Amino acid sequence: MMSENVAHSELDAIVDKATCQIEAAEAEAELEALRVAYLGKKGPITALLKSIGSLPADERPAAGKKITSSRNLLEDKIKRKRVTLQQIESARRLEAQRIDVTLPGRRYFTGGPHPLARTLARMQEIFLSIGFDIAVGPEIEDDYHNFEALNIPANHPARAMQDTFYFPDGRLLRTHTSPVQIRYMEKHKPPIRVVAPGRVYRCDSDITHTPMFHQLEGLVIDETTTFADLKGVLEYFVAEFFEEPLNLRFRPSYFPFTEPSAEVDISCVFCHGDGCNVCKRTGWLEVLGCGMVHPALYKDVGIDSERFIGYAFGLGVERFTMLRYGVNDLRLFFRNDLDMLSQFR
Repeated sequence: MMSENVAHSELDAIVDKATCQIEAAEAEAELEALRVAYLGKKGPITALLKSIGSLPADERPAAGKKITSSRNLLEDKIKRKRVTLQQIESARRLEAQRIDVTLPGRRYFTGGPHPLARTLARMQEIFLSIGFDIAVGPEIEDDYHNFEALNIPANHPARAMQDTFYFPDGRLLRTHTSPVQIRYMEKHKPPIRVVAPGRVYRCDSDITHTPMFHQLEGLVIDETTTFADLKGVLEYFVAEFFEEPLNLRFRPSYFPFTEPSAEVDISCVFCHGDGCNVCKRTGWLEVLGCGMVHPALYKDVGIDSERFIGYAFGLGVERFTMLRYGVNDLRLFFRNDLDMLSQFR
């Protein structure tokens, strides 16, 4: 049978040893291991509590009180030590995460619209300001809308100029945005005044051509439309887009869907007509094609070609973007070169 003096002596030794280890603990995990070791189900404090029954009846209350007091003492020491360790760990984390507010701030680079998106938005804004609407259509087209309805029948030489991407079912990736004009005429009656911007596709790739590029085409149909109206609109558009008055030159050309047709040159935006490497010393830059709408286009869309007359024009968005921003390689627009694109923020 354990005497009360022996129990008290053993208990004091346990408390002293536990106290030293608790105070020396450097981590919460170590502290938790000490709590389990001394106060857990298999710990010495629990064992002493279980042994109280072996003491004489008159010694049990004092022994129980002493053991309980010691257990409470150790629990309090562990609790206080845990708070101290948490404070130390918090201070360590704060120090590790400390920000020196006297250091220069980090630079964050913001993005911006792609130069092609800028150009398209600018073009649309200019045409909207003079009464044009925006028309859109599918990029996957059928042969009829992309060729037949535009007076380009099968075996027509102009088809060889398109380098078309065909699908096995006969459909194709549109080679220009002119099909949008046909679809618009099918659903709307004159007067018509629209521009059709969008992506187009052709099998071609070099410094001035890509398999996918952007066009903007315009269509005006009314009872009194003239070639002079077409010239006036293009002169206004070019001056607004480049933010300076430029001379225009109309050269006779051929397009299946317009008659008469013309290629349009503008005075070089770099040398202003004096001659430079960009314009090959001519003083002129070719920028778009245009003409009066061929009467054949009216037949299948239900427009009276005797009453109405119209004009159309088409331009390459990449071409205008290169001229406006001085980009000499078309492929730069599609390479996601951040050094190049960051110049347009």
